[in-house]
Parts: sequence; structure tokens; C-alpha cells
Amino acid sequence: MAVSLGNSHGGDMETKQSVIAWHFVGDTLRNGDPIPIDGEVLRYEGKLVMCRSGLHASRRVMDALLFAPGNTICRVECGGETFEQADKLVCSERTILWRIDGDKVLRAFARKQALNVAHLWEIPLVVRQYLETGNESIRAAAGAAAWAAAWVAANQMLEEMVLEEHERTS
Repeated sequence: MAVSLGNSHGGDMETKQSVIAWHFVGDTLRNGDPIPIDGEVLRYEGKLVMCRSGLHASRRVMDALLFAPGNTICRVECGGETFEQADKLVCSERTILWRIDGDKVLRAFARKQALNVAHLWEIPLVVRQYLETGNESIRAAAGAAAWAAAWVAANQMLEEMVLEEHERTS
């Protein structure tokens, strides 16, 4: 558990103990540096400014996903000077504990989320098949069918709204 101390960082909270968090990476760090190996401590020497400078991470993987530059998911330990907000933190030291290629799990997660709302529309069969199976051979067809169905539904909704507004103002 981190000990929180007040500070002058715009409502952020400073922690004194290490924080286990999540961080996504692409091919390099955002500044172009290579991604360190697991266990190597990455240190930032400058002033920490949320969303601008320092080493960033999030306690919740969903929060980290919002800032993801790539599909590699890292479990990290953040230490040194650390300031937190609700969805992210910035620190002066970050160590990758382990990492995975998140492509497979992120695609499966997205399919599960889509299936959770599939009952809200007339889902084309190929779309349901892809969402249920993850069969890559039908992914492009499912995407095209989903786009077409969404376009038809959006057009219908807009048409109804325009007609309602016309009736209201006539």
C-alpha cells in the first residue's frame, strides 16, 4: 500500500512506496529509446509533469489501454518520486517486471465486449461467427458487414431525427 502525501502538483497525490501498475509499449519508448529488458530500472531525471514528462503507467490495465501506443502489455513497478491521478501516474523510476504480446488477448477482449452488446442490433451472421470464434479468415468480411450494418442503422437514426425535427418545427 502506498503512503499518500499532499503536494503542489494540481491535486495529484505523491506516493513514497513502489506501485505495481500497467504500461503498454510499441516498438520503442515514446521518446524513441529502446524498450528496456525486464528487470532493468528505467530512470527519469527531469521534472515530473503528468502527461508531459516522466515515466507513466496506470494501476488499472483498462486505464493504461487508453494511452497504449502498441500491443505489448507490461506489468511494471513504479518508484522514486511518483504522482498519481485517478487514471494514471507519473514516476521517476519504472521497471518492467514482465510483458506479453497483447494482440491475442486484446482482440479476444474486444470480441467479448462486442458480444455483450450484440443483442442491441441485428448482427450479421458473419459478424457473430467472427466474434464467437475469432476466426481470422472471416475477420475482413465481418468487419465489412459490421460497417455496412452500422452505416444503415446510423442513416436510419439520422433520418428519423431529421423527420422528427421537421415535424416539430413545421
